[in-house]
Amino acid sequence: MKPMKNVLLMTAALLISGGVAMAASAVNRDSEPRTLVVTEGGSQSELVVGPSETVEFCNSGCFVTLPNGDREVLTGSETIEISGGRGRIQ
Repeated sequence: MKPMKNVLLMTAALLISGGVAMAASAVNRDSEPRTLVVTEGGSQSELVVGPSETVEFCNSGCFVTLPNGDREVLTGSETIEISGGRGRIQ
């Protein structure tokens, strides 16, 4: 029982210390750049994802408009896969 208690205490300490960072990511599988529109904290910006590039963004939740115009709410743990000009949440 003691080893399990140690694991729980270590996990709690990591979470409290902020050792676990979460961010959404976007992977562009297309051969041309794709643009996501990201709204985070009331501010909107364009995020260009180059061919075969992976970028991290949205650390604490955001809204994102995908290349095909779909809008999604992200919590910061999702991966967007862009292929054929369309974004898909995984």
